[in-house]
Amino acid sequence: MRVEGKTQSKSRRQDMKTAVVGTGFIGPAHVEALVRLGIGVKGIWDIFPEKAEAAVAAWGLEKAYRSFEEMLGDREVECIHIASPNKFHAEQTIMALEAGKHVVVEKPLAMTAKEALEVLRVAKKHPNLVAAVNFNIRFYPLNLDLRARIQSGTMGSVYHIRGAYLQDWLYFPDDFNWRLMPGEGGTSRAVGDVGTHWLDLIHFLTGLELEAVMADLKTVHPIRRRPMGEVETYKDKEKGAKKIARKPVRITTEDYGTIMLRYKGGIPGVLTVSQVNAGRKNRLEYEIAGSKAAAAWVSERPEEMWLGSRVKPNEVLLRDPSLLEADARAHTNYPGGHAEGFPDTFKQLYRAVYRDINAGKPSAKPLYATLQDGYVMDLIVEAVLESNKKKAWVRI
Repeated sequence: MRVEGKTQSKSRRQDMKTAVVGTGFIGPAHVEALVRLGIGVKGIWDIFPEKAEAAVAAWGLEKAYRSFEEMLGDREVECIHIASPNKFHAEQTIMALEAGKHVVVEKPLAMTAKEALEVLRVAKKHPNLVAAVNFNIRFYPLNLDLRARIQSGTMGSVYHIRGAYLQDWLYFPDDFNWRLMPGEGGTSRAVGDVGTHWLDLIHFLTGLELEAVMADLKTVHPIRRRPMGEVETYKDKEKGAKKIARKPVRITTEDYGTIMLRYKGGIPGVLTVSQVNAGRKNRLEYEIAGSKAAAAWVSERPEEMWLGSRVKPNEVLLRDPSLLEADARAHTNYPGGHAEGFPDTFKQLYRAVYRDINAGKPSAKPLYATLQDGYVMDLIVEAVLESNKKKAWVRI
C-alpha cells in the first residue's frame, strides 16, 4: 500500500504553508486534504471572527486572521485557498494574485464572465503563479482513467453524451441556503452550482469544446421560507435540527434544468440538473457513447466504471491501481477494494497543484482546472440563462 506520507515528496516542500478562506461546508474539505498531503495550513479567515477562532481550535491551526488583507500580508503563506461565498471569488482571487500568492479558488470563478475575464487579465501579469479552480470531480481515479482511454482512441470517436447532476438538499420549500440568492451565489443556481461540475468534467474527459446550448429551466419553489439567521450548507437537513423562525422570500434562481448541448463537430449531448430530486443526495452521472465502446460512471458509486460493447460482454471496471492508466495511477493511493471517494479528490487535485507550485510555474497542460476553464464555465452559464429566456439555441 502506498501510504500518503510516502507519496508526498513531489507535491510539497517541508516548509510549504498555505491558508484558507471560509469555514463553511467546503472550507474544511480543503483543510483536511492539505493536512493529508502534509502541507502546512497556517491559518484561516472568515468574515465571522468567531467561526475562524472555532476552526483554529478544532483543526489545530496556528492563526485566525483578523482580515483577508492580514492573510495576504503573511510572508510565510505561499498559496491561498478561497472557499468563501461566490460573490467574493473574483475579487479575492485578484487580490491574492496581486499579492504574489498562488491560488486555489472554488467555483464559480466569478459571478459573471466579465468579472472572470478581469481575473484572467490580472493572472496574465503573473505567469509563474499557479492558479486553479476547484473542479475536484476530475480527480476521481476512474475519470482520469477514462480520459486516458479516450485520448488513446480506445473509445473511438464520440457519438453522443448524456448525463445528469441530481440532488435533494433543496427539496422542501423550507430548505434554504445563501446559494439561493442571486446576489450571493449568482443568477444561476442548479446549473451554476452543480451543472458546471458536469460540464467541466465532460470537457476534461473528451476534450470537446461546447459550441451552443438550448436550455429549459424551472424554479420549482418560487417562494421559500428563509430562516431568520443563516444556515450552513446541508445543516438544515440534519435530524434534530433546531426549529427557527422563518420568513417567505421570492426565489428566481432555478431548481431544475435540462440543457441540450452541441459540441464542436456537431456532437450532441443532453444534461439534466436538479436540486429537488428526492433521494438523490449528490449524484453526478454521465454516459459517453463512442464508435468503439461506451462508458458510464456515477459519482455515488465512484469505484465502478461501466464499459459497454456491441460485440462482447459489457464490463464493470473496479478502481484498482494495477489496472489503471498512468495519470489515474499517479492519483490514487489505495489498492482495489479500499474505497476512495469525495475527500480523496481534493487531496489528488492539490497534489497536482502543489507539484506545479514546487516546480515554480504552472505546467503546460495541467490536470486541474485553470482560470481559463473557470472563465469558459461562466460563459456557458450565461449562455444557458440567455437560451432559457429566449427559448432558442445560443452560441457560447
